[in-house]
Amino acid sequence: MAEELKHRTKEFAVRIIKLYAALPKTTELQVIGKQFLRSGTSVGAHYRESQYAKSDADFISKVEGGLQELEETSYWLELLDEMHLFDSEELVPIRNETNELTAIFITIVKKVKSRK
Repeated sequence: MAEELKHRTKEFAVRIIKLYAALPKTTELQVIGKQFLRSGTSVGAHYRESQYAKSDADFISKVEGGLQELEETSYWLELLDEMHLFDSEELVPIRNETNELTAIFITIVKKVKSRK
């Protein structure tokens, strides 16, 4: 599971990078895009850091950091969708993946918290 999630979060980051690259190069969109790029690519970094956590509390903190980044990424995706820069259908797969990763991270945190 850990290796699969490492791969999945890396693929998520690649998709975020490609979407960022497809944004128009206006000042406004580059500001939004950089926020989107930062939050979307750091999900996998948080997960990878969690694999070397010193304790359950440290692990939970790092995974919850990833959850915060997923929520922020979801927000930027909503903005991009509402700006009609892309066909809404084009954003469905990345929005679905954001939601699925969020659900997975929540499940991981709940499971570790229930061990206490």
